[in-house]
Amino acid sequence: MELAEADAEKSAVGEAGSSGDSTSNTKTTSTEPEPTGFRRWMTPESRSRRLLIGVGIWLVCTIVFAIVAGDRMWVHTKDNHFAFLADAWLHGRQALVGSPPAHSAGNDWAQFEGRWYVSFPPFPAMLMLPFVALAGDPDNFRDAQFIVWLAGIGPAVLFLVLEKLRRTARSDRSEIDNIRLALLFAFGTVYFFTAVQGTVWFAAHVVGVALMALFVLCSLDAKRPALAGFLLGCMFLTRVTTVLVAVFFAFEAIRVAYMRPTHGSPRELPSEGDLVDRARLVARNLDYGVLLRIVGTFCVPVLVAIGFASWYNFTRFHDPSPAAFGHEYLKIGWQTRIQQWGLFSYHYLGRNLSAMLAGLPWRPSPKALSSFGGVPFKVNGHGLALWFTTPFYLWLLHPKRKLGWLGTAALVATLGPFIANLLYQNSGWVQFGYRFSNDYAVLLFVLLAIGARKLGRAFWLCAAWALAWNLFGAVTFDRNGAYYAFDNDHVYQPD
Repeated sequence: MELAEADAEKSAVGEAGSSGDSTSNTKTTSTEPEPTGFRRWMTPESRSRRLLIGVGIWLVCTIVFAIVAGDRMWVHTKDNHFAFLADAWLHGRQALVGSPPAHSAGNDWAQFEGRWYVSFPPFPAMLMLPFVALAGDPDNFRDAQFIVWLAGIGPAVLFLVLEKLRRTARSDRSEIDNIRLALLFAFGTVYFFTAVQGTVWFAAHVVGVALMALFVLCSLDAKRPALAGFLLGCMFLTRVTTVLVAVFFAFEAIRVAYMRPTHGSPRELPSEGDLVDRARLVARNLDYGVLLRIVGTFCVPVLVAIGFASWYNFTRFHDPSPAAFGHEYLKIGWQTRIQQWGLFSYHYLGRNLSAMLAGLPWRPSPKALSSFGGVPFKVNGHGLALWFTTPFYLWLLHPKRKLGWLGTAALVATLGPFIANLLYQNSGWVQFGYRFSNDYAVLLFVLLAIGARKLGRAFWLCAAWALAWNLFGAVTFDRNGAYYAFDNDHVYQPD
């Protein structure tokens, strides 16, 4: 039982025991019949109700994503790298069996010592492995359909996360608020266009979002440390920068070790005094035995994943670094840039900030309206700004409630992949909106939930804007090229 739920139950028992009501010991009977069948499953505050609503969210997402994906559901994508990686393993190899497929046009394949490799972290390929084996050939495997089946998991588990925050009194959002927020995540953020692509870059994001939501759920109250560690390891093997959200679990482990010591009574986190004094008080009174047990259990699967990555990279590229999946060997137009500046560098910060914060639709000149081929605007391949596609994120800047322990944990955890992605050699090209925000969007929705700012008319107007634009992106991206300007040299519209 969660910490706050346990406290609530103890409080209720105490109040009942001290009541002076003379009828408190009177046995009462209810004339209402016990609910049966589906009504019983949907009993308010029951676990079955939460799970059924979660399944409903997954089903809604899957249907919508499948409709928007359209014909992609019945063929392999042109960039089905993970299917080819799974096929290589089935042939007992790390490298491709032969050269990259012609339909990929040589896009994002790594070449090392005369062999071709997939340089993306391998966990999505592990998920695809049995299905590629059944298909018999990577081009017989419908990778986009596989990703669409997975894409509803992230929003569904996000609902369970938000409900746990409500049940433990860390969020004031209602159940219906949490349903709306989960669906808004699915269709009102760049996750929408991400979910319906199926290609290698977007497949990793979909798997990463599902893992992130599950990780946050298991990390709350540090209740399932081994599973949280396993999920973080899988996240590292999917989207490397997301491993930095491990700090979220660390915050929760410290909270539990302070509030529930092995010896002594439960206690609350200090709320008086400045931040430094409160941190010292917590550090002095931690039950380090509890903390080490929780953190140790968490770290074991993480270290196994990192060890596997080191072995995997060494056997392919003779490099034992767990993060050296081979992107430096990509045969791409900006390989020289990577060789000069590396995969992560301050050098990339200005361009990436521009893509994240200043990307706007390009409009034709009033004196050359026909120059855009009859469309009213174009989206640069570096994508639209995050605030433009998802303006309700602006509510994060002014929460009604102070961050508190959980809010600080979510914010600090967000900063890890947020900063790392801004220093990365790629802005997200090619994209409709800033796709790297998928790496921490689950945590942003946690902050939205606990910020307690009213979700009023202005919020839902921004949500409607986000739903409209992200639907446009999901329908048109990599399908209707007339609306896109593929100009890698320019983030802003040239004169």
